[in-house]
Amino acid sequence: MAKIPPFDKTMRALQLLMLLGLLLSPVTLSLARKPRKEIGDREVYGNGRIFDITHEINPNMPTWESKDGLGQFIWLVTSMKNGSKLNSSQFKLSTHTGTHVDAPGHVYEEYYEAGYNVNSLDLGVLNGPALLVDVPRDSNITAEVMKSLNIPRGVRRVLFRTLNTDRKLMYKKEFDSSYVAFMEDGAKWLVENTDIKLVGVDYLSSAAYVNLISPHLIFLKKRKIILVEGLKLDNIIPGHYNVHCLPLRMLGADGCPARCILIK
Repeated sequence: MAKIPPFDKTMRALQLLMLLGLLLSPVTLSLARKPRKEIGDREVYGNGRIFDITHEINPNMPTWESKDGLGQFIWLVTSMKNGSKLNSSQFKLSTHTGTHVDAPGHVYEEYYEAGYNVNSLDLGVLNGPALLVDVPRDSNITAEVMKSLNIPRGVRRVLFRTLNTDRKLMYKKEFDSSYVAFMEDGAKWLVENTDIKLVGVDYLSSAAYVNLISPHLIFLKKRKIILVEGLKLDNIIPGHYNVHCLPLRMLGADGCPARCILIK
């Protein structure tokens, strides 16, 4: 067996030490610990100008009054693994799953029968300049809270970030009835004292659980305000943006999941 020259032995030892140092470096260990993200799982686009404020629909997201989360919602009908020439899926969801909009027919039977469904929502309201505000963390959104936010006249779209975002409620499987949202007096104050036509919130309902129906009735009575619920508002600086929110065009739907983005 040929002997390895002393110089080569030294070089190999140095190479092994360098490799070991790289493997144990903080950067490498940090990368190793970082969970793998799915392809396309991005939050920011356009060199930091475009923010995706839509929650990913997944089996572990919360659904209304459920302890078990959404569960399986999509199935392959044909599969290339099983010999088909293509993959094709079907899905089944509540119209109020994840990031979604409410139509007037959600809480008014007469509007539902008259066809005021998702197709009736004004795209001019769902798209345009918007204001992201931080709500005081110790309260539901009452009239007093609305006054304290000092939202000027002329602002037509407001996204309300609350304690729900801090608590990451939209990332928890079990529904949490202690979420923060509008009380009746807060909804009434908004309608009577602002020009807001798009109300965006960061959990599954714009109305607090203890005061569930009346804020919806106040918001949707005149069919001028659109509710966007379940927004993902993590790590976004409060201020002015352009919001774009597009629900699917579904006949007869009292609500619908939507893809919403902010552009700076």
